Amino acid sequence: MKANLKLGSISGIKIIVHWTFFFLIAWVVFSELKRGGTNESILFNVALVLAAFFCVVLHELGHALTAKRFGIDTKKITLLPIGGMASLERIPESPKQELIVTLAGPLVNVIIAIFLYFIVPINEFIHLNFTETFEALMSFTWQNFLFLLFVVNVGLVIFNIIPAFPMDGGRILRALLAMKMNRVKATQIASSIGQFIAVFFLLIGLLYNPFLILIALFIFLGAYSENQITQQLALLKGHSVEEAMMLNITTFNPEDTLDLVVNKLISSTENNFVIVENKKIKGLLYHQDIIDNSNKIILVKDIMNTNFKTVDSHDNLDEIYKLTHSEKHPFFPVLENNKLVGAIDQINLNEYILLQAKLAY
Repeated sequence: MKANLKLGSISGIKIIVHWTFFFLIAWVVFSELKRGGTNESILFNVALVLAAFFCVVLHELGHALTAKRFGIDTKKITLLPIGGMASLERIPESPKQELIVTLAGPLVNVIIAIFLYFIVPINEFIHLNFTETFEALMSFTWQNFLFLLFVVNVGLVIFNIIPAFPMDGGRILRALLAMKMNRVKATQIASSIGQFIAVFFLLIGLLYNPFLILIALFIFLGAYSENQITQQLALLKGHSVEEAMMLNITTFNPEDTLDLVVNKLISSTENNFVIVENKKIKGLLYHQDIIDNSNKIILVKDIMNTNFKTVDSHDNLDEIYKLTHSEKHPFFPVLENNKLVGAIDQINLNEYILLQAKLAY
């Protein structure tokens, strides 16, 4: 979404603030105003939130830069109201690598907390009772700011090691289980535990804190989704593109009129088309582009996409599965000895998965 704010990049990793993050800032300001806060208290709390999320960025960079050492790139880190998310190219399949990559995030917060421990007189706060601590923190001093940031980082460590898959703790659990059993079974167990914890968070959120409801939904859906993906990848492992690709595909010439394509779109189940000239692929025509221009008298070459990827008929299906989930247009021409032999997209790949699932049981 264009409303997202791009802060820059570190080691080729884009740092993006999702537009919903600004609702958190607005909520902090509104809460302070509601309880009669001053400009000083508003600035203090907004600054604390921003500092906390700076620590979240460092946490996610811990994951991303460690993954990079294993040859796994990270496209971006996105800041959301409920935390940060590093978009790793893939999750390491090696349990040991996944464990190291996952631990790297909380370890960053441990290091920050240790650093703050030695520059903030923590003992002054530890020896106070709850009422005295609360009163001491009512003043908006630099010392209080750093102490609260220390508490935030300790909280991030504790929260992240909760075994609620797909959070860090759940991934640590999955990695440890995968050292003793296959990855699919390990994911099922970690996912079930994660969904159970999500339900617990939901109940607590309904009673006390609505913010926990968002976290519960994120955990529940995330655990379900990753469990499904892991099972599907396992079904595709060892199979090649030629087993699942579409063979009888319709091709068009760049000089064909769009009317011909529209007629084919209406009279068949095909949605995307390969554009060929002199037996060479010149571009792809995607469903949405056809719909958007269906009322125009134009040629195929005027709207075809010339920036596209192809796959080989002998490529592994589990790699193509990842490709279909990472590309904006999950439709790829299939080549064999540099000749067009078919196409594969997310729809027919999902159908192949359903068939393999039936055969597996």
